[in-house]
Amino acid sequence: MRVDQLNDYQNEALETWTGKLPWTEMGRVYLGLKLAGEAGETAEKLGKLVRDKNGLVDIADQDKRALALELGDVLWYLSVLAGELGYSLAEVANMNLEKLRDRRERGVLGGSGDNR
Repeated sequence: MRVDQLNDYQNEALETWTGKLPWTEMGRVYLGLKLAGEAGETAEKLGKLVRDKNGLVDIADQDKRALALELGDVLWYLSVLAGELGYSLAEVANMNLEKLRDRRERGVLGGSGDNR
């Protein structure tokens, strides 16, 4: 998949963003909070796999599917929030890749901090 094809998903996700919150400041706050929550749910599932199944090497297909569904929720909130901020997913993806390439070229890919 090319990066710009992410926009097709984003456009469909935006069509499901309905109710009283779309295109409001409160809606953007809501999306950010829900994005963090869904990322947390993904982390919780991973933690339970580490705790209960000795890691992730041989996890069952149903566990992989459960993780993929949580990641789908993360993707939905990310897609809609980016759209609310006026960015396509392709733009966000390309900005991220540019940032990572720049860090790699400067030898600071493995460091910490946003402005390295």
